[in-house]
Amino acid sequence: MKKAIFFDIDGTLLDCLNGIIDITPRVKKAIRALQANGDSVFIASGRPYAFLNEAILNFGFDGLVLTNGSYVKVKEKCIYKEPMKKDFVKELVYNFDQHNIQYILQGEIYSYIKNEYKKLHSFYDSYHIPKTYLEGNFNHEEIDIYKIEMLCCDTKGLEYCSSLGNGEYNYMHDVEKRHFEIYSKTNSKATGILKVLDYLNIPLENSYAFGDGKNDIEMLSTVGCGIAMGNADDYVKNYAKKITDTVKNDGVALEIEKFIL
Repeated sequence: MKKAIFFDIDGTLLDCLNGIIDITPRVKKAIRALQANGDSVFIASGRPYAFLNEAILNFGFDGLVLTNGSYVKVKEKCIYKEPMKKDFVKELVYNFDQHNIQYILQGEIYSYIKNEYKKLHSFYDSYHIPKTYLEGNFNHEEIDIYKIEMLCCDTKGLEYCSSLGNGEYNYMHDVEKRHFEIYSKTNSKATGILKVLDYLNIPLENSYAFGDGKNDIEMLSTVGCGIAMGNADDYVKNYAKKITDTVKNDGVALEIEKFIL
């Protein structure tokens, strides 16, 4: 029976902050073996399309679950998308400007960030985010936005961002880095995965997911077998059925080789 396997990027396939900016050879070989076996392999990431580097884009994945499940592609076909409400985005952008908050609006292909946001640009440079699909000149009222990330420059901005996440939207944050993400409550990596499985007619028990972060919890606990990376927090590991080794030690390949194939 055909299987579907879903991979987070940061802390799972890559570890950009520690110098792993490409999928390691052993992991590539293991994923290729899945495809040769007739199984389908997908990216499942909080990243938008614009944040995918050449290592991911050129690998040949069978589809993408992006911006925490609000945009889903199988091969070249978009099977689901739900942008944020334009009135809500408009209100946020106004308040960001009032509170000296730098932000990026993540769209279907392009993501939109003002050229003068040097701190936020520097933040993404540390993750080796490519510039190809970053646009500095835009009108936010004319584009569909699927997720927003923010960088707070002072306490006032930090307090405002900390007040978000009510109603229809969730947010994640790293207070130490003053970095926030806001996205729809109705979408997650798990909901995106379920749409892929339904589209491909693959039963839930034949699905697998690898992840390490808090935004991976839903997919790890939803798929047939959720596999947490060795570098994941213990809190995340509690939601997985299996725990593999770290990114550095080819944890993805180890579990594919001994368990999935």
